[in-house]
Amino acid sequence: MTTTRRTAEVVLVDYGLGNLRSVTRGLERAGASVSLSADPAEFGGADGIVLPGVGAFSEGMENAGPFREALLEAAADGTPLFGICLGMQMLLTTSEEADTVGQGGARGLDLVPGTNLRFDEGQKVPHMGWNDLEVRREHPIVAGVEGAVPQPTDAPAGGAVDGQYAYFVHSYYAAPDDAAAVVATTDYGIEFPAIVANEAGNVFGTQFHPEKSGETGLRILRNFVDYCLR
Repeated sequence: MTTTRRTAEVVLVDYGLGNLRSVTRGLERAGASVSLSADPAEFGGADGIVLPGVGAFSEGMENAGPFREALLEAAADGTPLFGICLGMQMLLTTSEEADTVGQGGARGLDLVPGTNLRFDEGQKVPHMGWNDLEVRREHPIVAGVEGAVPQPTDAPAGGAVDGQYAYFVHSYYAAPDDAAAVVATTDYGIEFPAIVANEAGNVFGTQFHPEKSGETGLRILRNFVDYCLR
């Protein structure tokens, strides 16, 4: 008897910032059905929510203001919430970037308590390019895909992303209050979190762009889609 896999219904938050087209393509390649949405009322019926982001922290939080309560409610309900790049930084509490532009009152979602710091150890900013990932602890987003659900015949082999390369573009990095929030790290003169997650595990983010990270990024997106179907 053939079992048909249900398709994960993923909402990609359209708040005016982010690589919506490339993220949509990446999620669809990973097997998700993607809906772009600027309507917080649609979040409740989703299997998972993706918060993308390219730009400044203060602008991101201002644009995302109408979505804040819906995002917090979805996270509290256990819905997987995946932040990408700026979207990951917005999961934290504050950012030095907001202070730099005179908008220190900008507050993040505080789903992963902590702040975002600017590189200040002599690194060239923005940090742009490929860096390898070092997985620090288990989490579904960095797990293998093998044995979870049937995959297309052209899918890459499963396995953890430890030691694999991902594509970064950013000038600030996350510094969670709790070291246990760090799922994976990378090095750019200093070691910083590449992936963070909340204690419950359903809120997580990548500082890098999985949609631009080749097979490594596709593995992560497939892991996210699989997590949405649990």
